[in-house]
Amino acid sequence: MTSDPYAALGVTRSASDAEIKKAYRKIARSAHPDLNPDDKTAEARFKAASAAYDLLKDPETRARFDRGEIDASGAERAPRTYYRNYAEAPGNPYRGGQRAEDFPDVSDIFAEFLRQQGQTGSARSSQGFRAGGADMRYTMEVPFLDAVNGGSTRITLPDGSMLDVKIPAGTADGQTLRLRGKGAPGLGGGPAGDAYVTLTVRPHPLYRRDGNDILMSLPITIDEAVLGGKVEVPTPGGAVSVTIPTGASSGQTLRLRGRGVKSAGGGAGDLKLELRIVAPPKVDEALAEFLRDWRKTHAHDPRKGMRT
Repeated sequence: MTSDPYAALGVTRSASDAEIKKAYRKIARSAHPDLNPDDKTAEARFKAASAAYDLLKDPETRARFDRGEIDASGAERAPRTYYRNYAEAPGNPYRGGQRAEDFPDVSDIFAEFLRQQGQTGSARSSQGFRAGGADMRYTMEVPFLDAVNGGSTRITLPDGSMLDVKIPAGTADGQTLRLRGKGAPGLGGGPAGDAYVTLTVRPHPLYRRDGNDILMSLPITIDEAVLGGKVEVPTPGGAVSVTIPTGASSGQTLRLRGRGVKSAGGGAGDLKLELRIVAPPKVDEALAEFLRDWRKTHAHDPRKGMRT
């Protein structure tokens, strides 16, 4: 992964949040592994862009990276210290302007050392260092239907251990899950850190998401468009029967209420079906002759009014 997340997305450091999101989506659409099978270069570009977007989409994390507090992976950087910080610190025996009599007596230093050495082991152990573990950040790609309906998956961590991740129903692209206590172990008995898993939703060949609504293009035949009828439609929750109205046109939208993505408040969006009339792969002579006769007596111009 590049050390510069801005370069991974092809944006400048002054880019707005909207520009960063737009750049990530453009790369995701062109370099997604599902669209570029066996293309390692595209896969690497997609992974780098996903990690970069994970870092920059959060204003606080982006600000910390810009200040140099964390690196491109989100890991903490060691604070920069300089000689001046120590040279001018209060109590530093080497500060300029101090006199020889200001320096501590060497015998006092050894006396204090021997006093501490005389303490019991139990007393020293009670002063042991204790600290919480560091938080860990991961990215994970999930199938579209798992994001809509919910599910669970298992990921392998860098140290080889396994982590079970529950995907809530209605998960959105870019959403981050917090797994308490699944980060790095603490020191000296301190609590473990948390794991943050940012989810990227894999594109689906049939469905597209718009907020809590799901959009789908539904092909219908000429006779179904003219005569209407019932057709079976696959939805994220299972197949349902849908009535095509008589005289349907391409571009007409049918709405299936409550068949979309579940919201946090308990409701759900809709499934919107955009009708698309598809001609048969081969037009036989009987159909052609019928339409020629029909055209003579039922002339209809759907483009009327478009002339300038």
